[in-house]
Amino acid sequence: MQNPAEWHDDIIIINDTLKLHSVNDPFIEPLYQLVERNKAYLQQAMEWPKSVVSSNDIRRTVQGNYQLHHRGYAKMFMILRHDAVCGVMSFNQIEPTNKAAYIGYWLDEGLQGQGIISQALQAMMQHYANEGSVRRFVIKCIVTNHASNQVALRNGFVLEGCLKQAEYLNGAFHDQNIYARIIDKPSQTGH
Repeated sequence: MQNPAEWHDDIIIINDTLKLHSVNDPFIEPLYQLVERNKAYLQQAMEWPKSVVSSNDIRRTVQGNYQLHHRGYAKMFMILRHDAVCGVMSFNQIEPTNKAAYIGYWLDEGLQGQGIISQALQAMMQHYANEGSVRRFVIKCIVTNHASNQVALRNGFVLEGCLKQAEYLNGAFHDQNIYARIIDKPSQTGH
């Protein structure tokens, strides 16, 4: 395991305007502002935005995720568009033995429909598949979250099943679709 003093930022270039940058302290305030602007929208699909009342709430999340990111238990990336934070792409949990990662994401409501999440998702999956650390990618989302279900389907994920009343959101339990995609690391021998 690396010494925290040796940790460095991870950056995954998506294209000329988009990149993923691992979570760290300089993103606290921009991320807080983005959550505040999108709070009502985010609360339709996620429980956590309700608990964000100040930038200190984001600070605790960022600092915790910084530790998890560099220790390999999770990965949290800021989606940057023209170097401005516009969303988050993460592996909320990584199972190293199983080489499985559970994906979470959200994007500024005003930027939806431009393929940003799909591009970020493809870049992140390819990066970790090529590295050989993850081969099974999983997306879980409530059945009524049409946008997230479409992201999974558009990006080659297969619906594996429906978990009954598996997610508590806005005072009720919701059924949750579970999607997966397996990407094996390309052979190094060329066969």
